[in-house]
Amino acid sequence: MQISGDKMLFSFFVLSFGFFLNMGMCTAVQSELRITTIKQEPYTVSKGTQLEGFCMDLLSEVAKKVGFKYRVQLVKDGSYGRQDDNGNWNGMIGEVVRGEADLAIAPLTLTAAREKAVGMTKPFMQTGISILLRKDISEGSGFFDFLTPFTAETWVGILIAYLGTAASIFLAARLSPCEWSQPQSEQNRFSFLHSLWFTAGALTLQGAGPHPKALSGRIICCSWWLFTVVLLACYFSNLSSSKSPESSQLTVKGFEDLANQDMIEYGCLAGSSTLAFFKNSNNPVYRRIYEHMERTKSFVSSMDEGVRRAKEGNFAFIGESVSLDLAVARHCELVRAHEVIGMRGYSIAAALGSPLIKNLSVAVLQLSEAGELAYLRSKWWASSCIADKAKSTAGQLHSLKGMFLVLSLGLGLGALLAVLELTSKSRRSAAGAEEILLHCPD
Repeated sequence: MQISGDKMLFSFFVLSFGFFLNMGMCTAVQSELRITTIKQEPYTVSKGTQLEGFCMDLLSEVAKKVGFKYRVQLVKDGSYGRQDDNGNWNGMIGEVVRGEADLAIAPLTLTAAREKAVGMTKPFMQTGISILLRKDISEGSGFFDFLTPFTAETWVGILIAYLGTAASIFLAARLSPCEWSQPQSEQNRFSFLHSLWFTAGALTLQGAGPHPKALSGRIICCSWWLFTVVLLACYFSNLSSSKSPESSQLTVKGFEDLANQDMIEYGCLAGSSTLAFFKNSNNPVYRRIYEHMERTKSFVSSMDEGVRRAKEGNFAFIGESVSLDLAVARHCELVRAHEVIGMRGYSIAAALGSPLIKNLSVAVLQLSEAGELAYLRSKWWASSCIADKAKSTAGQLHSLKGMFLVLSLGLGLGALLAVLELTSKSRRSAAGAEEILLHCPD
């Protein structure tokens, strides 16, 4: 009986310990958690005394699903988390490891080294490594680059103006009596085909005679000549600016192109997981990129510095594709290379072995399946370049509307004069015939 009593006492102790342990876990989830984060647009930004952004919205949704209160604090050293030679971590990862924070929510890349130091949830966003460039560096020359000075709408407008002018010259030549007062062999010299040829010759500043003799035809020709002079001036101005020596003709489509050139500098964020990727890679192209960055010390201290140097030109910023997409959405002169390597995810970090990890991972998956993560992505990555598309270097139709207006007025005035010339000639002919009839004998 004594043994049985000891077993019962031991069982009671185990059950009690499990109960209190479970209560402790629940209390840990429901108590106010300390959240560490870092300022980086659009994940976490200041708005007055409050913080907002993608990560703050994500934290709010996760807290509702898991059921905890929280207070957010910015990381003291302004770093994401890097391990030194002694095995110590700094940044947000270091604060979680030392127990100064319960969770770290930021664009924290899920890596093997971080997974050993802290617990990481399922990724809430996928990213990779890509290249940020100015558009004039990333875009190569093509077969139809001679069309780039004007937009497609402008070229259509020029074609319509050309055909309209040729038709106006043809009609004016047919209506005006001055064009018919020629020898019989030249009566049909202004056929429609000749009008097209004459207009094309004027467009290239090469005369294609004979020229109209009627005032109406000459007014139409003068308006077309003025139109072509302004048009050619705009064309060559835009063409020369797009092909100026200041615009590098180097084409960079991916990392191999970047490694095989020495005209532009390139670098990444110092101490980032991007740098670690190139450092640990066995790919010869990636190794060359890492060795070049180490040799030239072309690292940047922040994302903003990398974007600024890319905007200034002659620099390619290597970073995580999601962050580069944001830079492209905010700065219309930048573009991200299509090649993306080293796909990985952003995760929430907690203490190693924390009971929060599983619940947080489930909450992240639920938000993903419900489309909430996609909504937050579209909300905070909205492009501000939509209103700036008209700022393209190509000539827009509305910017050339003045010369189209002058041409239209010239064509209209020429057509009106042709009708008046025909009417005047008809009246004189009728008066002459009437006078002849008066002198005719009965």
